[in-house]
Amino acid sequence: MLTMSDRIRGARTSAGLSQTQLANETGVKRSAVAQWERKEGTHPSVEHLARIAVVTQVRFEWLATGRGCGKADGGELSAAAPTADYARNDLEGNILSLFRRLPPRKRQVAQSIIEMLGV
Repeated sequence: MLTMSDRIRGARTSAGLSQTQLANETGVKRSAVAQWERKEGTHPSVEHLARIAVVTQVRFEWLATGRGCGKADGGELSAAAPTADYARNDLEGNILSLFRRLPPRKRQVAQSIIEMLGV
C-alpha cells in the first residue's frame, strides 16, 4: 500500500504539477510540499489535504487513507516515481522546475552545460 507521501507525490505528478506549483495552489512554501512527499516527512493539515485533492483531481479519501480509487473519474493512479528523481532542497527544486519547462532540444543543451560545469 502506498504511503501518504507516495500518494501526494503520485497525485501531483499525475496532475503534471511541480512542487512549486502545488505549493502555490495550496498556499504553502515549496519546502512544505517537499516535506509532505518525504517518507519521514510531515503530513499536511486536513485543509491542505483537501486542497491537494481538489487541485490534483483525486479523491480525498484515497489521498488521506489509501482506500478506494485515486482518480475522481474512477481511474487508477500509477505508482509514484522514486524519491531519487526529486529535488533534495530548494536550489535543486528550482533548477528541476526550470529544466522541466524547457523544450526537449533545450534540455539537451542544458544537460551539456551542466556536464561541462561538473568536470
